[in-house]
Amino acid sequence: MNKSMLIGIAIGGASALSLGAVASYQAFKGPEYAEVLHVAAVHEKVKTPEEVCKQVQVSHKAPVKDENRIAGTVIGGVLGGVLGHQVGGGTGKKVATVAGAAGGAYAGNQIQKGMQDRDTTTTSEERCKTVTKVHDEVVGYDVRYRLDGKEDTVRMAQPPADNRIPVEHGKLVLNDSPAPAKQP
Repeated sequence: MNKSMLIGIAIGGASALSLGAVASYQAFKGPEYAEVLHVAAVHEKVKTPEEVCKQVQVSHKAPVKDENRIAGTVIGGVLGGVLGHQVGGGTGKKVATVAGAAGGAYAGNQIQKGMQDRDTTTTSEERCKTVTKVHDEVVGYDVRYRLDGKEDTVRMAQPPADNRIPVEHGKLVLNDSPAPAKQP
């Protein structure tokens, strides 16, 4: 046997052993991907307090300048006395004047009270209250997959980019990126 032939046999044998080793490693290593069977978004109801304000018209009693209603009492008393004086004669005239003054004073007082009670001002005020808004929020994705003939489910922050999930050393390689941004 010549030397070239021996070198060729050695190289050929080494190549065959390497290809056999690679094939054995691939068989031992296991699958590189798990097959995605179904993806379902997981929703959660989120309650958010929110302050809602609006302008409302409010009526207030106008400030009273004469709380004791002296003007109405005096004017009513004078007018009642004048009218009472017009009735009767002699002593009756005096009694009618006093009775007219007393009745007029009471009537004047009550008239002024009614006018003061109806005297109102209207202003615009802001009224606020807290309401609770409820909305759905995606909190993750339940992914059903098949690996080595077995089915299982895993929750992921993001859905898989395609119909497979990478596998290393027999375990899923999950994307640890944050969950999707909250949407109102």
